[in-house]
Amino acid sequence: MNVTLDLRSYSDEALEHQHDYHQLVLPVMGGMEMSVSGSHQLIQGSYAAVVPAGAQHGCFADTDNRFVVADIPSDLAPALARLPEFIELDPALTHYVSFLHQQIIKGEGGSKASQTSQRQMLLLLIQLLQEGYGETDALDKRIQRAKQYLDDHYAKQVTLVELAAFANISSRQLSELFRRQLSMTPQQYLIEKRMQQAWQLLEQEPLSVQQVADRVGYATVAAFSDRFRKHFGRSPSELKRVSRR
Repeated sequence: MNVTLDLRSYSDEALEHQHDYHQLVLPVMGGMEMSVSGSHQLIQGSYAAVVPAGAQHGCFADTDNRFVVADIPSDLAPALARLPEFIELDPALTHYVSFLHQQIIKGEGGSKASQTSQRQMLLLLIQLLQEGYGETDALDKRIQRAKQYLDDHYAKQVTLVELAAFANISSRQLSELFRRQLSMTPQQYLIEKRMQQAWQLLEQEPLSVQQVADRVGYATVAAFSDRFRKHFGRSPSELKRVSRR
């Protein structure tokens, strides 16, 4: 199966079942009672559920609700099976869930580009969850170093050779390990990091598109706008107009 990311609402009909893929249940409106492997929690506000593949789980809702729900093949993100069934998201992750919600609502016409960007956004969310609530040694230390370097230097032109040298690993090994552990290449991760930062700056700061392009590492507005539109399905200027309204 492929990764699926969509919005779902649940009724007051009690459900109990299991499936052979992992599932993330992230609240955006209202709440519901959930049980996962015998544990119980109200999924509401910043509380989210992680349902491992094969886990018996159920839910019940008696109020209006809406959730971002991700169905994820177990072999794509094995670390999800080692996370707690229920987690309290920090403010940054709560904001990220809101961002995913907006992306789903906007739709983007189901283009290949938008499906790819949604998959990468979800994989980044999984990585953030793993770092915040999972095993600290889940990532190879060399990949941790490379990822941290990209987090710290996303606004610069980072080459694969430079990144590999910093992580003390060959370029080929870096690419293979990065893809195996994060399900994306270093370049894809860098683009995702830049795009997420650009979205936040456009939405929250009184900056021009040129200033945002400079801050996230693009030499020209044209190159930045082209990448942003391919990634999100709208231009940076469009997002600024919507945010002002």
